[in-house]
Amino acid sequence: MTDIQCVLEAKAQLGEGTCWDPKAQCLWWLDIYAKAIHRYDPETGRTQSFATPQAPGCLAVREKGGLIVAMGDGFYFVDPSIGAFQHIVDAEANLPDTRMNDGETDRQGRFWSGTVFEAEGKTSQAIGALYRLNADLTCHKAAEGFTCSNGLAWSPDSRTMYFADSATPYVWAWDFDPATGHVENRRVFIDLSSVNGICDGAAVDAEGCYWLTMPFKGKVQRYDSQGKLMRTIDLPTDAPTCCEFGGKDLDILYVTTATLGRAPKELENQPLAGGVFAIDARVKGIATAPFRG
Repeated sequence: MTDIQCVLEAKAQLGEGTCWDPKAQCLWWLDIYAKAIHRYDPETGRTQSFATPQAPGCLAVREKGGLIVAMGDGFYFVDPSIGAFQHIVDAEANLPDTRMNDGETDRQGRFWSGTVFEAEGKTSQAIGALYRLNADLTCHKAAEGFTCSNGLAWSPDSRTMYFADSATPYVWAWDFDPATGHVENRRVFIDLSSVNGICDGAAVDAEGCYWLTMPFKGKVQRYDSQGKLMRTIDLPTDAPTCCEFGGKDLDILYVTTATLGRAPKELENQPLAGGVFAIDARVKGIATAPFRG
């Protein structure tokens, strides 16, 4: 394949939530404000789309079948084949101005999602948090004080968790206990303030490097485990939003993008905005674990 290829000219409002299913060899992804879950089969090029009752923020394949989705007011089991949605828990029932946003499973099969402040006409507040849904379906608040949760990923050895707040220029690292999911010792991992940047979705490759999407900059960047920039990829649209390794050899980086907030004139020179891109990563990723609950 070429270095960068648009595999879906989806025109998504806010493409997000990339999740590669290694068993089915397909890519799941979301269009948050279109309230839609999409399933893309690279072998056939076929896409299936499923409507959701609320804005979905992230998803993962469930070990027992179907999906686990963080959506609007909490966590749901979803069977897209029949349109069934089973509510598990509302993580922030006391906070009507937030919704579930970015997240994924850790390597032990727990599902994580952070929240984002989203209330039209109100000043942004750092009242969001990061939640862990355990296999027994108990929900635990792992960290708090965020405006827009993003950038969640883990090191290959599960000893470090990465996380970003897109209202800040920082990606943080925490010490992570793979046995319990406990996090501690937060520190700055990447500081994007010098380029006026923010981090959206992210992934970690098999060499332990952290890949982040930079909305409004049109870039995907790769950093080593010490936070040193290793590689920059420029996309033909300015709003990459999320990324995930996929393909038979897990060496393709799938990247979603957005058209949200762009005037028609701004999109004239970005005909592929809102599309899903496949990038030759030149390195392998790590298979995403299914949710074990």
